[in-house]
Amino acid sequence: MTTDNTDLKLTPTQIQALVVLMAEARDLTNSELKELAGFALTGDASAKLAKAGLIETDRTHRPFSHSLTDKGSRFVREIHMSPPPKSGGSAGRTLFVLLANVQRGLERQEVSHAEFFKRGGMVVESVESAVRAAYVRLATAPGAWVGLADLRADLADIDRASLDETLRSMARQTGVRIIPIADTKNLDAAERAAALRIGSQDNHAIAIELP
Repeated sequence: MTTDNTDLKLTPTQIQALVVLMAEARDLTNSELKELAGFALTGDASAKLAKAGLIETDRTHRPFSHSLTDKGSRFVREIHMSPPPKSGGSAGRTLFVLLANVQRGLERQEVSHAEFFKRGGMVVESVESAVRAAYVRLATAPGAWVGLADLRADLADIDRASLDETLRSMARQTGVRIIPIADTKNLDAAERAAALRIGSQDNHAIAIELP
């Protein structure tokens, strides 16, 4: 498949993986992908999506887990505007018809994809708003460091998968820093359990520049 803005050819399996990641709105391990969609995202299929910036793959543990990037989300939202891959058969064409109708329905209702594909009763944008509000409550000064253990305790009503995904997304934003604690020997059990894995590193504290 090719798109006007990426000229990227994808297989039916790669397209299906992106759609499942969008629909689930969370990180998915290969085991979860296989259970949900009947396949895992491995080898060249995974590497091509990661190289294109459509997914991020955490290889620090097995099974590997995949998450949709902002670019990947935009790609899936626009995917129905391109011809389906010829090798996809009737199933692939049916998926494109479904995506096109979902897009039209959301536009009519003026609802975003993030609002539609929500998880745990809270959409991603709302989780970020909750994180920023909690940070204001907990920080001793603008830009001060707040431990992720304290942040998680304050946001105990948000499921961990939603919070982790939002924090990883925020870590890529200007004005947000999420860092590890250098002296890990001084971390208590709660601080270790609250760590956020980004790449190959556990992170323990967050600082947000306030307007």
